[in-house]
Amino acid sequence: MSVQRLFLPEAAAALRGAIAEAGGNEVLAIGRLDPEGRVAGIEVAARGNAEAVPALEPHLARGEVVVHNHPAGRLEPSVPDLAVASRLGNQGVGFYIVDNAVQCVYVVAEPIQARRLQPLDAGRLAGLLRHGGGLARIYPGFEERSSQVRMLGFVAEGFNREELRVAEAGTGVGKSLAYLIPALQWALDNGERVVVSTATINLQQQLVDKDIPLAVRLLGRDPGSYLVKGRGNYLCRTRLEEALEEASLFEEEQAGLAALRDWARATATGSRTDLTPYPGDELWSRVCSEADACHGLACPNREGCFVLKARREASAARVLVANHHLLFADLSMRLAGTGFEAAAVLPPFQHIVFDEAHNIEKNASSYFSAVFSRSQVAKYAGRLYREKKRKRHGLLLGLERVLGPEGRTAGLRRAVAEIVTRAQELEEAARSVLGGRQSLRFTEGEAPLLPALAELARAITVLSALFDELTDGLEAPEAGVESYHVYECRIQLRRLAAVGEIAQRFQRFRESRGEVFWAEGRRDRLGEISVRFIITPLSIAPMMSEAVYRPYRSVLFTSATLTVGGSFDYWKGRVGLNQVRFRETAEQQFPSPFDYANSVLLGITADAPEPEQEGFAAFAPRFIGEALAISEGHALVLFTSYAMLQQVHRVVAPELAARGIAVLRQGEEDRGRLLERFRGDAASVLLATDSFWEGVDAPGEALELLILTRLPFRVPNDPVLQARMQTIQERGGNPFFELSLPDAIVRLRQGFGRLMRRQDDRGAVLILDSRLVRRAYGAHFLESLPHCRTAFGSSGEVLAALRGFFSEIRKKKSAPP
Repeated sequence: MSVQRLFLPEAAAALRGAIAEAGGNEVLAIGRLDPEGRVAGIEVAARGNAEAVPALEPHLARGEVVVHNHPAGRLEPSVPDLAVASRLGNQGVGFYIVDNAVQCVYVVAEPIQARRLQPLDAGRLAGLLRHGGGLARIYPGFEERSSQVRMLGFVAEGFNREELRVAEAGTGVGKSLAYLIPALQWALDNGERVVVSTATINLQQQLVDKDIPLAVRLLGRDPGSYLVKGRGNYLCRTRLEEALEEASLFEEEQAGLAALRDWARATATGSRTDLTPYPGDELWSRVCSEADACHGLACPNREGCFVLKARREASAARVLVANHHLLFADLSMRLAGTGFEAAAVLPPFQHIVFDEAHNIEKNASSYFSAVFSRSQVAKYAGRLYREKKRKRHGLLLGLERVLGPEGRTAGLRRAVAEIVTRAQELEEAARSVLGGRQSLRFTEGEAPLLPALAELARAITVLSALFDELTDGLEAPEAGVESYHVYECRIQLRRLAAVGEIAQRFQRFRESRGEVFWAEGRRDRLGEISVRFIITPLSIAPMMSEAVYRPYRSVLFTSATLTVGGSFDYWKGRVGLNQVRFRETAEQQFPSPFDYANSVLLGITADAPEPEQEGFAAFAPRFIGEALAISEGHALVLFTSYAMLQQVHRVVAPELAARGIAVLRQGEEDRGRLLERFRGDAASVLLATDSFWEGVDAPGEALELLILTRLPFRVPNDPVLQARMQTIQERGGNPFFELSLPDAIVRLRQGFGRLMRRQDDRGAVLILDSRLVRRAYGAHFLESLPHCRTAFGSSGEVLAALRGFFSEIRKKKSAPP
């Protein structure tokens, strides 16, 4: 067939040039079609040799037609060509073969013309948030927020233009409605699925319980939404039944399993969050749904599977609410071969909204890290076999009924014990190398740990080989106790094998340029140091490009803290968005409507010793105690060190208790209950560290004083930070100004944002770190904060300003309305 019928001249010329640049070898290109169905644009995806070219899945699923050349001039498709064409054809993607001169074309599979999408009417949607609009009719005291209206238009335009868009929305803008209204309307008009991904459970619940119902009410139609949870949140009926059968070997767990059995008969969801009391992790891990423990089509309880029910409900919805970790799990499966048109963890989707997007690098780095610890190894091994109080427990006991005489499993038990021993020896060696350090990066100095890692990997390999030898051919097709023990043993062995693979990868750490190999010591509840071995990607940019930027029609990133000094450059660099050249991107700031200048006092103690200097440890508790006495509680104090938190607590708790003010401390109970107590007792004080620098929402009188004890620079000996700083230095950059400083600025802005949560909030922020006014880089922090009333001076002057500020607040409270 003539090329002129199927290609615009410029597209044919571009393809001809790409083939010439490849030396006449095979080239694989992605083609975009014009409204008449002709190839209007070409993007080269891969280059090969004279006989073949890689068929890269992440590229193939993106195009409307895939084109490649046959250098020999024979255009008949090969067997691999037909396989690729068949797979793509089922997704509506065409497949063409051309000669090197791009004069003839053979159509293996016709593309399916994409239907025309209905663009959003941004003006009409914005009207819902204006005076006289739907939101004003719902809320009598409604006040229009111009930033919210403008952000809605910006988001709608991103959907219409199929672009990557970045929106920083200051506190109080109402960004959830600004992106939900366009997202829901797009799903309604075009039937395409949108995933809204967040970093925190609190925001997920707010979206599902409050914001999405409000958006649906405003639009008058519901595309269907669903909160997606990981499968580990759901009960597996089959694993529960099998665990109950085995319960005689685990008498201490019988009561817990019986309670789960009763709950399973009544629950409609099977979700752990609906279960009261909340089951412990050890018990839940035995009965929850896990991908590597799933029987699939052979499951006897498939019809009543809670995971499949949840997936059906998700498939029926056009707006899915997920978390970043779950979304990255989905994207990793798609990159591994599932493709972007089929169901993976999530049903297929076409658009993504990343809320709390400042967390993407942290969440992606965590998800794509490979991790194991001695306690993890002990858990897997203990499920196979363990002895406790002269009693024997584990799956190997049930396996004896399959294998026959007890002696046949003796070798397996010895192999399990060997693995536990090797894991213990590895941890002891790691403790020795760590010394007093919290973490270490693998360099030549950590080579002594490599033999211990190799011994653990070897012990795991021995166990797996012995199990395979003893159980070869034993699996029975029907369900039963025997097949259960073989099946469950294999699950634990696969998990141990994954640990062995990580241990083997550590042997090759010198060869890997794109990963950070490190160990981290954590003190457990008994005071013992537990060591984790971790492999973390150096950069998430390549993954983001292939899994997010290329395949999806539109992607929105939003957060209250994406800029440093008014620029998005730092955040874009961390997620690789600054490297995108193959599609349009846009970015915009939408300032907070809050009146910080009249509502917030920012105080900085210029005479305080710097945090690392002698004297700061004595200054901080004394100053904090005086400030909390002035505010009469109503305060959140944020630390970067738990040791400093404990020291301050010892000093201020008795003093404030004498005034009738409760002092709550992170670690006393779980985060959710602690925040409930803090919000419920408006006069209380909460002392907290890292995880409370964001996601804390305590509007009104509960939080009128926020104290930040120091600038939140990350610990300089953090191995991943070290590796990333080294990369910057090797290319001639400045690690402090390119990474450490902007990272600390974003974290400070997150902490600062805890104070103002509503239009009528009032309060003070005190920062005890004098580097803000003593060091030149302090100006970079200050220019990234909202414009407030200020008190920069001696600690006495700051406290005097604070006293006057709270006097004003109390007068306004007592004034008649």
